[in-house]
Amino acid sequence: MRMTMNRSKKQEFAIVDIETTGGNAKSSRITEIAIVIHDGNRVLHRWETLVNPGIEIPNSIFALTGIDNDMVKDAPMFEDVASDIHALLKDRVFVAHNVNFDYSFIRFQLQEAGIEWSSIKLCTVRYARKIKPGLLSYSLGRLCDYLDIPIENRHRAGGDADATAILFGYLRALDTAQVLQEMIKHKAIDQRFPPHLNLREFEQLPDAPGVYYFHDRNGKVIYVGKAVNIKKRVSSHFTGNNIQAQRQNFLKEIYHISYERCGTELMSLLLECAEIKRLWPKYNRALKRYEPKFALFSYEDQNGYLHLAIGKMNRVQDCIQLFQREYDAIQLLQSFMKEGEIDVQFCHFGTASLSIKSTIRGELPDRELHNTRIERCIDEWSKRRPSYVFIDQGRNVEEKSCIVIENGRFYGMGYIDQYGQFACLNDIRAEVKVYPSNHYMLELVRQMAERYPNKVHFMNNNPMGLVAAEPVSNYDKITSDRLFH
Repeated sequence: MRMTMNRSKKQEFAIVDIETTGGNAKSSRITEIAIVIHDGNRVLHRWETLVNPGIEIPNSIFALTGIDNDMVKDAPMFEDVASDIHALLKDRVFVAHNVNFDYSFIRFQLQEAGIEWSSIKLCTVRYARKIKPGLLSYSLGRLCDYLDIPIENRHRAGGDADATAILFGYLRALDTAQVLQEMIKHKAIDQRFPPHLNLREFEQLPDAPGVYYFHDRNGKVIYVGKAVNIKKRVSSHFTGNNIQAQRQNFLKEIYHISYERCGTELMSLLLECAEIKRLWPKYNRALKRYEPKFALFSYEDQNGYLHLAIGKMNRVQDCIQLFQREYDAIQLLQSFMKEGEIDVQFCHFGTASLSIKSTIRGELPDRELHNTRIERCIDEWSKRRPSYVFIDQGRNVEEKSCIVIENGRFYGMGYIDQYGQFACLNDIRAEVKVYPSNHYMLELVRQMAERYPNKVHFMNNNPMGLVAAEPVSNYDKITSDRLFH
């Protein structure tokens, strides 16, 4: 199996195909590898071997490739042929159909064998898209059918490598614009990108803040992200050589990119959060987990008495206020008890209930008076929560970004005319898009409002309308009570 070829490797190509035990390099192993050396015009050399993966071959892989455990039991281990593979690949352009899959496996297993190697890559999926645009599918089988390229031993390394070599030669013959030379430049970005993504969609992305969306074959959004610079951030997704299964599957599923520009990073953050909640994309994780843990509720018992209770957040039941910490909920409930003179027997402190002792015993209070006190506390609390707009730069000089907080809840956001006249809160509300109130979004705005009080404008519905350039102390006075947190 030792190779003895000693040719000049100037502008030569190693066309590779592998079969494996699974879909990612870290937990799976190569079972077969074929390498065809090509000079751009003809095949110079061909090499292939079965490989003993050292682990069981799943039945699903056997059904696809026909390679089973008996076939590979006497085959060499990868480390036994690693030096031969490295010699074939060294200083040559690494070519494969969906190149990142084959490349990640071989690089990882060479590293395990103690051989450091990297190469310029060429993906024949991307190459075919440039030379023969507009086809319905760019899978190897469909391309070979379309171009009448014979494939023997489909889903075996040798058969697929030979077919890829014929396809490569065919594309080279049609490549009058020297597309290949551009693609294999040392820093060419094509080979980093998902094989099914049209590079033109990336090139049209703006260098501006906003939200971007990755779509699958059917147009479904599978990931939403925010960025200060959309183009730069999207590009960062495709750098590095991450061999994790999740990343490899993620890249395979990306077919399209779309985006929405935003005026500021804050607007991007808010839109990202809202879109994740709306679309629930497959590959978003962090923001799905961010939810307030506690809430203060009110409810009526079978005798008609209102109760106040702290509990875990309930998506179904409306609440008075959400909290990240149970301590803050307790503080608010105790303030209700003190200011509203509410009987402690009708107040329930969640997991802290055992440490809050009742001091009132005996007959129940007058029901109407008791309920009025609780309703008054809730009403006054709601009125104390601020209504304001946070105004910042827009997407262009003709507009401003605008975020509306109404009675301490996130109402909506959008863009308003730089020179528009707004008499009251309702005028502003009509200009923005309404979003479901979200605790995380409210926290983002609150933090920015504290940081930039000059961008906060308090609102009311009387003729005085928008109150601009409020002093810092006024905003601090309204938000100084940490129960708002």
